[in-house]
Amino acid sequence: MQRDIVQRPGNTAATGTQPVARTSLPGNLLAPAAARRFVTAALDEWTGLGLPAAVGFSERLSDDAAMIVSELVTNAVVHAGTAVDLLFRLEEATEDEQSALVLEVSDHHPGRTVRGDHAHSAEGVGEPADYGRGLDIVAALAERWGITYRTGTKTVWARLPVDDWNPFPEGRGESGLDRGLRAAELLAPTARRTARDDGDWAGRGALSFLAEASDLLAGQLDEDIVAALAGQLLVPRLADWCAIWLEPESGGPAAVPRLAKVWHVDEERTGPLRALLEGDPLRLPERVGTGAVSMPWPGSGEDGEPPDGEEGVAFAYRITSGGRTLGAVLLGRESTDRLPDELTALIEDFVRRVGLAVGAARAYTRQATISRILQRGLLPSKVAQIPGVASSLVYEPSDDGVVGGDFYDIFPCPGDRWCFVLGDVQGSGPEAAVVTGLARPWLRLLAREGFQADEVLVRLNRLLLDDAMEAAEAAALMVAAAGGQHSADNGGQSRFLSLLYGELVPLPGGGARCTLASAGHPLPLLLRPDGTVRPAAEPQLLLGLMDDAVYETQSFDLAPGDSLLCVTDGVTERRSGALMFDDGDGLAQALSGCAGLSAEGIAERIKHAVHDFAERPPDDDLALLVLQAE
Repeated sequence: MQRDIVQRPGNTAATGTQPVARTSLPGNLLAPAAARRFVTAALDEWTGLGLPAAVGFSERLSDDAAMIVSELVTNAVVHAGTAVDLLFRLEEATEDEQSALVLEVSDHHPGRTVRGDHAHSAEGVGEPADYGRGLDIVAALAERWGITYRTGTKTVWARLPVDDWNPFPEGRGESGLDRGLRAAELLAPTARRTARDDGDWAGRGALSFLAEASDLLAGQLDEDIVAALAGQLLVPRLADWCAIWLEPESGGPAAVPRLAKVWHVDEERTGPLRALLEGDPLRLPERVGTGAVSMPWPGSGEDGEPPDGEEGVAFAYRITSGGRTLGAVLLGRESTDRLPDELTALIEDFVRRVGLAVGAARAYTRQATISRILQRGLLPSKVAQIPGVASSLVYEPSDDGVVGGDFYDIFPCPGDRWCFVLGDVQGSGPEAAVVTGLARPWLRLLAREGFQADEVLVRLNRLLLDDAMEAAEAAALMVAAAGGQHSADNGGQSRFLSLLYGELVPLPGGGARCTLASAGHPLPLLLRPDGTVRPAAEPQLLLGLMDDAVYETQSFDLAPGDSLLCVTDGVTERRSGALMFDDGDGLAQALSGCAGLSAEGIAERIKHAVHDFAERPPDDDLALLVLQAE
């Protein structure tokens, strides 16, 4: 991956430079996911650099850019099968235009032919049907876009304004929720026929529809996205309009269902239909099962008949999952007075799949919420500010933001001491998180009880071994109670921990006295103002390995201008093929080029070097801490 600053070509009104991120991805099924991660990383980097245009970055811009890139890379892989080149350019605002993010996705299909009568140029638009849904999404989300053909190369580009920008024209009446779901709506297939023929749903037609619905709904982790996809699948294939209500997660008799989605075959009638339905939440009686229930037409009188000029039939289905009611679907079919029998069972099966998808999305949301709550206890809510020492921390868990084996802490202790910790539990997942949750409070307790750095490691080592033994005994009891045979591999995993533990005592004339102990951890590096780098500690045994382990400390003065870099193995063991980032003292070489930078500047420089070392994003937790004496 390469990020650089280049002069903007062909725009004499612009001055200065613009940031550019570019990379190449192989033409395989892993490319779209890598492209999404790449664009997110680029935006995060530019935000961290404090670029003026990056001030307007929003979560929506990041989502739109990731969606566009993902779809275009998918199209390139499917249709071209070659490597894909990505280029993201951040354009600063000018007198005529606001700041914008420009995306370019290029493939290298040597035999691509131009179809149709449209001219393809930097401002031209091709035939979206020829390339799947990617160009539909670009057209819906981009301010401007186009396709450029060169010999052996096709490039699709899109321009996304950075500042507050509404992609919908005035008067569309779209809510914020609808705008957030527009990409999902574009992805859902629609009917390709103008006249509905209910006879098509007999036999294979119904099975094909249900298979397609299952494929689209499976894996959706947001219940509003599920509702949007369901609406697109129902209208206009099976109904002329539909509305989907979802029960609140808490439930209860007093809970009011939420109108999650309204969809009409005539887009101009969607807003008025929503207005009619919003004041009358749909909740089917408990005695009603999962089959079709006849309902009054929206806006009808007491007789339930449609208003003047309208005719049709409305019916509802209960959305359930695991025996729980999750909401309801209301559908309407115009110009008819009955629901064909062949559709009753089909829609019931479809709504059952919607219920399963909503239930799965809610289960994921609950699990994610629990993980976030637990995460607050695994890492400090904030780190202490050390007098006379600037600090900068980078922490990037690899598992979608869920804390794993890497952890950190900075906290004050009696005696004008300031302690800092960087640790890495061997392993991943819940087992690693358990050790993280134990080690950090144990460290704080031991340090505040007045134990010296070497004693802290000795006692923490014994605590880890004792806890691992208790866990193994508990696992043996559980296996025995279940009638199984216990072995060394049953439960009670060894809880190994690599740890860098240090103490800083500020000195009257500036700087601080630093005392370090490293247990099986990548050694900290000391950077002097002249660019020289040396290890600041000696390697010692991993914690949790031996009961009688003894640990020693190293002490030195951190003079004003000196910087101490502490990292986990997610930095040193970052791989690019057979090579690792720290091969040939790669970390020390990268750090030597940071002389003169602030603590934050050093942290950012090292982080970017680690990310740029390989094309693929890091697959391990990444943590680094920089302490710089002022």
